[in-house]
Amino acid sequence: MEYFLLIIGFICMLVGILGSFLPILPGPPISWVGLLLLYLTKGIPFSYWILGITLLIALAVAILDYIIPAKGTKKFGGSQYGIWGTNIGLIVGLIAPVPFGFIIGPFVGALVGELIYDSKDHHRAVKAATGSFIGFLASTFIKFLVCMVYLALFIVTVWQYRAIWF
Repeated sequence: MEYFLLIIGFICMLVGILGSFLPILPGPPISWVGLLLLYLTKGIPFSYWILGITLLIALAVAILDYIIPAKGTKKFGGSQYGIWGTNIGLIVGLIAPVPFGFIIGPFVGALVGELIYDSKDHHRAVKAATGSFIGFLASTFIKFLVCMVYLALFIVTVWQYRAIWF
């Protein structure tokens, strides 16, 4: 059972890292489940502090993942139309068979949303779309960083207690 939990926990870590790039998967919460599975093994001392702090970080990053691109759009002069366009473009970008659609989608969605809001001001629409893209990249980087820290914590913990299993 110990090996099963370790393998599933490691798979959760890898899926979490993948989820930091694919917006449809909540990367940090999935990586946190990997940490939880690690600490459910009998060979690892259970630490409520580590699990609690990492859970709070995972939840905060998951919430910020939806806020940061919208704030980027707004910071660069976007309207509610641009914010909605960002979110719709993100979903369409995931579904569309376009390479890197999840990166292109928020930009195009914000651009279209801003052009619907004010079709005469192209400069502001491009600026708001750029803000959306920068916000998307920032939130993706934060998710990736958190998932990598969780993976490092997982590996260090397994390495520290390896004599128990091997």
